Amino acid sequence: VQLVESGGGLVQTGGSLRLSCEVSGLIFSINVMGWFRQPPGKQREFVAEITGRGSTKYGDSVQGRFIISRDNAKNTAYLEMNNLKPEDSGVYYCTPMGLRIDGGRFWGQGTQVTVST
Repeated sequence: VQLVESGGGLVQTGGSLRLSCEVSGLIFSINVMGWFRQPPGKQREFVAEITGRGSTKYGDSVQGRFIISRDNAKNTAYLEMNNLKPEDSGVYYCTPMGLRIDGGRFWGQGTQVTVST
């Protein structure tokens, strides 16, 4: 399994970014895909998830600002982030929610998001 996150960067407060997660090595369309983030000095936290059919869930802190989506034909999940705040800064990771490797989630290299004031 390989996960490649991209799309991060530096953005001002109130700005937007769109992250992508390209997946290979599993049957993408049947997997629930999730996004997590790890703020500096803090634990990794849940951001959003999407089922193969497009049902979504969001963490409380991003509800109404972030939109998770997927393109099963491209084996890619997306996270559109709007009205960004400094507290949204961190490394963002995607993961197949049902996949465990040695008892833990499987992560890609992540993509850095920095929101400046």
